[in-house]
Amino acid sequence: MSRPSDFDDGSGGGGRIDSPELGFRGWLRWFWRQLTSMRVALILLLLLAVAAIPGSLVPQRGADPNGVLQYERDHPQLFPILDAFPIQAFDVYGSVWFSAIYLLLFISLIGCVLPRITHHWRAWRGKPPKTPARLQRMAGFSEIRVSNPEATAEERDAFAERAIAEAASILKKQRYRVEVQRAVRRGLSEVSVSAERGYLRETGNLLFHTALVGVLVSVALGGVATFSGQKVLVEGETMVNQLIDYDTVNKGRSFDTDSLEPFGLRLDSLDVTYVTPDDGNVSAIGQVREYVANMTMIETDGTESSQKIRVNHPLRVHGSPIYLIANGYAPTLTIRNADGEIVYGESMPFIPQDTNMTSLGVVKVPYGLKSSDGELTQLGLRGFFYPTKADLDSGAFTSIYPDLENPVLTLDVFVGDLGLDDGVPQSVYALDTSKMEQLTGRAVDTPSLELTPGSTVDLPNGMGTISFDAAPRYASFDVMRNPAQEWVLVFALLSLGGLMWSLFVPRRRMWVKALPDEEGVVLQYAALARGDDPALERAVAELRDRHRERL
Repeated sequence: MSRPSDFDDGSGGGGRIDSPELGFRGWLRWFWRQLTSMRVALILLLLLAVAAIPGSLVPQRGADPNGVLQYERDHPQLFPILDAFPIQAFDVYGSVWFSAIYLLLFISLIGCVLPRITHHWRAWRGKPPKTPARLQRMAGFSEIRVSNPEATAEERDAFAERAIAEAASILKKQRYRVEVQRAVRRGLSEVSVSAERGYLRETGNLLFHTALVGVLVSVALGGVATFSGQKVLVEGETMVNQLIDYDTVNKGRSFDTDSLEPFGLRLDSLDVTYVTPDDGNVSAIGQVREYVANMTMIETDGTESSQKIRVNHPLRVHGSPIYLIANGYAPTLTIRNADGEIVYGESMPFIPQDTNMTSLGVVKVPYGLKSSDGELTQLGLRGFFYPTKADLDSGAFTSIYPDLENPVLTLDVFVGDLGLDDGVPQSVYALDTSKMEQLTGRAVDTPSLELTPGSTVDLPNGMGTISFDAAPRYASFDVMRNPAQEWVLVFALLSLGGLMWSLFVPRRRMWVKALPDEEGVVLQYAALARGDDPALERAVAELRDRHRERL
């Protein structure tokens, strides 16, 4: 095959063609197009999910500051690396890289949605597309020939006009937007109706993405203005809604502590209902039926009201939901020194270790006790509480039922330095024995202290006595305040509604064309779907049959 004389195949006969330089603005335009593509938005959404994984693997400063300190002690060499600026593993959700992914996703979604809203608005106000010249290429194509050789050209044209008018009427009743079009092709006149519906499909799609942006904005605003305070209350104790009274507090950078509404809350009793043998379900004996925290609400004017808090049924006070999140036993201990002076007298919560409420706890006494040589010392107690004690074959104890049927408290005694003066915060539920001497327990082959309610035993080395007075219950409460949580719910529901809307509303175009010829009029029917529409061909057939009946 011959080629033009000036053809250049790149072998050296002509100059090399180079692509133009993009320049700074060109590269910015290219980056913006990539960032605002739906593909990149999906990649960023996936990256955001992956980036949240490290936050669940290591403790975070905002949620568990004591856990971060403990991690630093346990891994002194690895901790500085993970805590360095590029990684920020202990502050993942506030790190630079997580914030960058979050902001890029936010910008990408906005860049995707805004142009589509403009395009959709224009399409909504525009006209249906022109009827294609060849409907044979469309889905569900079929045609009907109405023959009448004796009709004049005017009569055939009039019938074609009436047929298209009837088709337009049928499509309007089916909520299509229609437009009658006329054209002349190859010397023959034709009249057709172009119909389109399903714009709400794109509306739902845009609603989904816009609501997703709303969720991101609400989560971001809620993150900087949120407040969450945790408080452990023993039966009979009272808390006030002030920052200093909470055990742990997590708050956003912009939260105003003065916005906390003043109120008091007293735990009168924690009622726990268990499955008993009388219920007939032997395999479920000891399982919990219900937790009910009986509370007394105390307003600023001194008025009191009775309230109840159940699991997943929080008490809402001044816009703040109060959740019941944990419970257990808090043995009440009284410790006296050798002179009979009380140096400790509190109810200390013990942490349940199993479903039968075998609980582990720690007691720290920093002052008031003397060792056998007369020097001041600090006392640490670590032990287990068994609500219903039973003996194992190994000689150890266990609890076989979560209620107080045979309560026993065992304690191991440590003396020395509790480490409270090191300036490092400690958990009240953990005992650092690295600078302490153990006096009782299996490790020193000395029996642990064993107490039952109302009993008193002597401490080792004549330090004093310890009494087990009672075993009240405790409950842990979480007071939350997030001004954006309602908006998160609203946008989440809108996002779900928009998604369902876009899935179940088909976007569809229909055409009916009338072609007069010498034998009569040919009626053609066809359709086109935007996306998957399994009912498209059936819709064309139904339109054809109904149209034929009308004619």
